[in-house]
Amino acid sequence: MSRRSLLRALGGGAAVGTLAGCGVPAAYIAPDERSAGDRSAKDRTLAFANWPLYIDTDDKDATKRPSLLAFEKRTGIDVRYTEEINDNDEFFGKISPSLMNHQETGRDLIVISDWMCARFVRLGWVQEMDRARQPNVTKYLDPLLRSPHFDPGRKFTVPWQSGITGIAYNKRKLGREIKHVSDLWADDLKGRVTLLSGLDEAFALLLQGDGVDVTKWTADDFHRMCDKVEKLVGSHHIRRFTGNDYIKDLSSGDVLACQAYSGDVIQLQADDPDIEFVVPEEGAELWAESLMIPNLARHKRNAERLIDHYYDPEVAAELAAWVNYVCPVPAARDVLASSKDKDLAALAEDPLIFPDDAMRKRLAIARDITPKERTEFAKRWNALAGL
Repeated sequence: MSRRSLLRALGGGAAVGTLAGCGVPAAYIAPDERSAGDRSAKDRTLAFANWPLYIDTDDKDATKRPSLLAFEKRTGIDVRYTEEINDNDEFFGKISPSLMNHQETGRDLIVISDWMCARFVRLGWVQEMDRARQPNVTKYLDPLLRSPHFDPGRKFTVPWQSGITGIAYNKRKLGREIKHVSDLWADDLKGRVTLLSGLDEAFALLLQGDGVDVTKWTADDFHRMCDKVEKLVGSHHIRRFTGNDYIKDLSSGDVLACQAYSGDVIQLQADDPDIEFVVPEEGAELWAESLMIPNLARHKRNAERLIDHYYDPEVAAELAAWVNYVCPVPAARDVLASSKDKDLAALAEDPLIFPDDAMRKRLAIARDITPKERTEFAKRWNALAGL
């Protein structure tokens, strides 16, 4: 079971709350009010909040996390690791009262999706990192991920893992290849296609299918895409909109092609080699879930050291081998390739973990939806998706 699949089983994907939906513009925190007295030198601890199933664990003892244990042993910093993030909006609602009221969250490091990170950065709710303490990040961070629209130069965020939203399909049952987004609209796929229900997850790939540059898409682009989807819904070409339950539909054969996440498909292919994942010729969205240090965190330096630990190619390779998402540290590929373990060495050749040059040319990070746009766009998209 993948991490995203587990979240759906646990009830992840809650509706956007009031604070998250409006962006809380009045709650902006100025740069000179974001830091607190750093206790890192005297207090060798760190509180790290992450998603379930998003870090390596020991094969014999799931409570042990080898990459974290190595950091603790090397630095003497005790990491209090919690798997408390099950949904971006839910977690936003959980910690936003503290942040907007200029209070500590009790967490030194968090991981959330970049589209939600954009809100935190705009609101001034996270601290700028000191790259002088992060030489590995400076050297090894994937160039494709270095400067998203919401955080030029990645001053406030650092990718934990990355992924691709593309198309998954059953090549044997369909009997042909899919190379373009438009291939989903062929007559032989009527009623056998699903799209992702979440606006932030779905829109970029569909815009790319219309030839739009998603780094600078416009409202007109969005509404034109929705017009097309609306017709496909009306003609019952699109079977339904899904969360991660597309995995079940694709496995059962009820669906032959769908929007999908690269990390999920790696695990599907282990059970069914006929499942293919494609980055369309027009391109696909490269996304990330990123590390941030919340305002008033008391162990900022410790947090910066932990982030840099995971950008050591050896550590990044260890994590990539376990989570199977796109690794934000391309240099980890050589580490896995040199492994004497055949299965680990094979991961180095998997383009869904280390995209090859041809695939990388077709990947783009979409500009984020602004708070002003979100209410209008979410209303239209949710009506289409039946949310």
